[in-house]
Amino acid sequence: MKQSILITGGAGFIGSNLCEYFLTKGYKVTCLDNFSTGHLHNITPFLNNPNFKLIEGDIRNIIDCQEAVSGATFILHQAALGSVPRSINDPITTNDVNVSGFLNMLVAARDAKVKRFVYAASSSTYGDSEELPKREDIIGKPLSPYAITKYVNELYADIFSKTYGIETIGLRYFNVFGRRQDPNGAYAAVIPLFVKKLMKLESPIINGDGNNSRDFTYINNVIQMNELAMLTNNKEAINTVYNTAFGDRTTLNDLMTSLKKYLSEFDPQISTIETIYGPNRSGDIPHSLASIEKARKLLHYNPQFSMQQGLQEAVAWYWNNLEK
Repeated sequence: MKQSILITGGAGFIGSNLCEYFLTKGYKVTCLDNFSTGHLHNITPFLNNPNFKLIEGDIRNIIDCQEAVSGATFILHQAALGSVPRSINDPITTNDVNVSGFLNMLVAARDAKVKRFVYAASSSTYGDSEELPKREDIIGKPLSPYAITKYVNELYADIFSKTYGIETIGLRYFNVFGRRQDPNGAYAAVIPLFVKKLMKLESPIINGDGNNSRDFTYINNVIQMNELAMLTNNKEAINTVYNTAFGDRTTLNDLMTSLKKYLSEFDPQISTIETIYGPNRSGDIPHSLASIEKARKLLHYNPQFSMQQGLQEAVAWYWNNLEK
């Protein structure tokens, strides 16, 4: 019998990539999404797959959660309202989705006796900690409502593991990018936003002086981490959290240089576009770099895509799939 995976937020950027990957591996996949930030076009290719089921529902509704977890062996919980600026503008909705919705999913998973609950945690949990590289056991104070919600997720998961015996693993994502990441909307992530601007021959805006750095992590590395977390039989590896990253950092200025280089292979004009610099964003941390030693040791994580390799693939995908 095929094992069944519930992927919440399965119509989103990361979720749809997980749906696609595990369908190709022969799993039965259920996608739960309310399409507030996900898109039907991300999962349209799977709709006729007999192993794929779509439930249009909301994690804030416990009934939807209970329906979605029915029969699931594993849960890969991706559903959340991302974006630090969004959480600053609307902390109540961010909390409702990311905390109350997360708790609903944990309760539904507990009651359905799901084998393992793997969830998207966040590097924002490191907050004002200045230590580099970031190690899982040392965090600072959160710098945004979003960061608070993602830290609360870790606390809830830990309590549910200890109190109810649910196996949980949190993956602290570091600036994930790649195919299907949405360049549109007020809270688009930096790479697709820059790509869209450059493809339109418009000047991208960098917040700050461009020397802020991030551990940009290609989607394929994130898929690998989800699979390892889901399937590990190492007892020491469960009921904890892991950095999910490549383990290298890139400044925004260097990112812009690379994007212009790769995109100018499609349109030479792009290499001449000037960059505009704006004010720093509230809630942003200056530097982010992950230690991935814990994941290497306990999960045998071995990321296959460097930032540059991922960027080349992502740029080609955007060139072929975005309206110019």
